[in-house]
Amino acid sequence: MTLACRGIRGATTVTENTRDAILSGTTELLERIVEENGIQREQLAAAIFTTTRDLNAEFPAVAARQMGWTDVALLCSHEMDVPNALPSCIRVLLLVNTTKSPQELVNLYLRGAKNLRSRGMESQ
Repeated sequence: MTLACRGIRGATTVTENTRDAILSGTTELLERIVEENGIQREQLAAAIFTTTRDLNAEFPAVAARQMGWTDVALLCSHEMDVPNALPSCIRVLLLVNTTKSPQELVNLYLRGAKNLRSRGMESQ
């Protein structure tokens, strides 16, 4: 199969707006996505993080840097402030160079974010 740049999505929630909670939640999410998809660091092209507006105590990208992702392009932003959206949520879109098909990739939703896809709310 041909090498392609593919997107892998993930999301989690945290219980408080603190540096430790954001870094811990982000680290757990990234480690699980990497494990579930068998990703090697050199395959990572970029990571785009968003947080809901109630999370601003730290950039989620700091967790990726602490994991050694020093040569990966990282970007943080806030999620759209949609009424009734899931609060305290950290989302990531990993761009990964892989030979896997989109169907072989595992998008991962942890904690309070588990129901985002099942409710047809993947854009959240």
